[in-house]
Amino acid sequence: MLYSFDGEVNVISCSVNTEKTLLALSYCNLSHETHSRVFSPVSKYLALLVEIKPINNVKVLKAVDSSVRVQFLYPGEDAHPSSDSHLLLASEEKYIEQFHVNTENEDTNVVINYEHVHKERIAEDFVWVQWDISGQRLFYIVPKRSSCVLHCIQFYPNENYKYVLEVPLEISLASKEVSLLNFGYDPPEERGKVRPSTAALQVFTNQRGGLYLFYCPPLKVSQEVTYTVAFLHKGCSKTFKIATALRDAAKIKKLSFINLDDYVAVHLPDHFFHLINTRYPDLMCYHLLLSDKNSRIHGRCNDCPMQSVVNSCVLESCTGMILSVGISQGKLLDLLVESRLDCERLAALHCFLLHLNLQPQEQKQVVEWICENLSSCQTFDPVQEFIIASLHRSVGMETTYLDKLLPYTSVPFWNMAIQGVSCTTDLIDMPIMKIGTFKGFWEKFQSELEYMKHAQQRFTYMQRRDWYDLLSELDTKEKRSSVYQRNILENAKKVLINVDTRRCERIVPLIQEDDYLQKDLLGLMMVKLKDHLSQHLHHVGRNKIDKIVLDFFSKQLDLICQILEVVWRKYRIDSGVLHLNVSGTSSEYFAFHVMCRVSEAASKMCMPLPPGFQTLHLVLGVRCLPLENLLHYIDSGALLLTEAFIVKLLKELDDSEKNEKLKYSIIIRLPENISEKVHHLWDHAISNNFIAMKYMRKLLFRLHSKEISWQSLTDRSPLYIHFLPLNYLIMMLSTVEDRALNPFEEDNIDAAFLEEIALKRTSVLLGLQQC
Repeated sequence: MLYSFDGEVNVISCSVNTEKTLLALSYCNLSHETHSRVFSPVSKYLALLVEIKPINNVKVLKAVDSSVRVQFLYPGEDAHPSSDSHLLLASEEKYIEQFHVNTENEDTNVVINYEHVHKERIAEDFVWVQWDISGQRLFYIVPKRSSCVLHCIQFYPNENYKYVLEVPLEISLASKEVSLLNFGYDPPEERGKVRPSTAALQVFTNQRGGLYLFYCPPLKVSQEVTYTVAFLHKGCSKTFKIATALRDAAKIKKLSFINLDDYVAVHLPDHFFHLINTRYPDLMCYHLLLSDKNSRIHGRCNDCPMQSVVNSCVLESCTGMILSVGISQGKLLDLLVESRLDCERLAALHCFLLHLNLQPQEQKQVVEWICENLSSCQTFDPVQEFIIASLHRSVGMETTYLDKLLPYTSVPFWNMAIQGVSCTTDLIDMPIMKIGTFKGFWEKFQSELEYMKHAQQRFTYMQRRDWYDLLSELDTKEKRSSVYQRNILENAKKVLINVDTRRCERIVPLIQEDDYLQKDLLGLMMVKLKDHLSQHLHHVGRNKIDKIVLDFFSKQLDLICQILEVVWRKYRIDSGVLHLNVSGTSSEYFAFHVMCRVSEAASKMCMPLPPGFQTLHLVLGVRCLPLENLLHYIDSGALLLTEAFIVKLLKELDDSEKNEKLKYSIIIRLPENISEKVHHLWDHAISNNFIAMKYMRKLLFRLHSKEISWQSLTDRSPLYIHFLPLNYLIMMLSTVEDRALNPFEEDNIDAAFLEEIALKRTSVLLGLQQC
């Protein structure tokens, strides 16, 4: 619908009812001596109620000398049709009235039933008031001595209205001037007026039950802008001080607050643009502060102040236009690529991963940036941030409170200063709720308040020391055969099956294998997360928690695979990467480097890795690294030897001098549980040594002699455990050989064979011959 007015009728505000049968408007007569061709008012300000059809019926609601604004209430979508319309009238004389208007149908026209138009005063003595059209809420502030109290009225479709809450505020507002927000358009003579004593203040809500108050006091210090955001649902506030080149105090009136749901933008044209993370406000590294040319809003006149009227919509004061605003993913990606500051990188990455709905192409670009900047971020690990934040985004919304129990970032602390910005945190009074039952937004808000009463902590990954302690406890026959251990492995199996179902389109050649170390880690982390959620999510059943945990770790493994997929597709690495007898390319070396950083990130937080990850990592290491470097990676723990890799190494490579050196160097580094399974695959002296040592251990274990303490032998150096002085060894083995098992069941071993092996080994140790 389009409404037009005479050029001399200076409309301040107007509103139409839901049925579009009534139009309310307020206007200003600029000069009492000038008469409009449409209206000839006596008073300066008039509020009218107009029947849209026929258009000639007009009712005067107010004729006063102070500005008034009008706003119809809109019932919810599920409300029943009614012949009553409800209209708010806000006056700068510090009162708000509600008009109840009843209409009747006369032929094809809808007319006002003047006998049933009555009003009631619902608020008064305020100094600031704001209408929230999307939530049908009225916020207003009443001064109390040196402080103020924020009140809220919620209008319901069928229950009229209720006073919902009041919150004491540690701010002071001038009682002589009244601010009316989101009630219309300032008259021409009021536009551009500078009121240095007036504070900028606005209240915002988000879909998750957050309630925020933004307050910028009158400018006192030259070249410094101060503003406070009170997180009313959290009981805290943050005060920011931004150093600028601002010299004209009048320009502070151009400061704008723009609601973007998870963010609120504080914008001072040509000086700074501050995206305040209202969902996770804890640390400064989650807020994005832009300055100079980066602080300009693309496509608009940046010298014009704006007022946020609805979520992601602003009113441009200079033109009266309502504009839709949002965060440009392209510009944010440019900032991520061009920035050299960790605080800006982390804030931009955080915004991408937790707040924006990324398309596949943008998501791929973010992962590419992460892979290319693994070593340039000094204060955070981009791989950890990608995995943890993405997990929180995908799993955190499955049930109430879950997003507060799962980690959302890899950076628990931040003590780095941001140039030109300071932030202080204070505690504030919690809101006082005035209602007993909660619906819609207020149900979520009350849930936030209840959560603040309990000191519930987020899930934390195990530290490496704790992980090793748990492994040592499990690494016993009693534990491994226990019900507890079987449950751990069963949990891990469910996750791995779930991950396998997603592999149909993957090109990264991850070999299916059993890695008991990773299975133990995965199972233990699942048990820990289940215990954590069961402790806090009392309203959630066991089966639901099991599903959340399964989804959490399945998604975690999938995210690691996703990083590899991006690298493989970008650099077009083919399946030939699994061949050990070919040198690696520069693309494969880059892939190896990315896998090193992924493995390091997972190791620091004890995250499990997908099956086949470590084997592929080892294969790339053999192809890309000199032997000395490869062994250094293995000895330092950056590469972990797996059974699948050893089998591939022994079967695929021949026994050339170079390959024999490679095999020998790796075989001697194998843990015993893998050596027992693969020694028979290589016909070499090192394999014979292992066979001899294994057989001797069995014979010695059968002796039960008082002179020989097996426990004492195992505590000594490996050289002396497996190869005792030769004569003593031969004598001992000859004594017990007849009592041994059938030697044909033990790789055709006898004392003579062991004597031969021992002699060779002794010669090697003495330097008389090479192995």
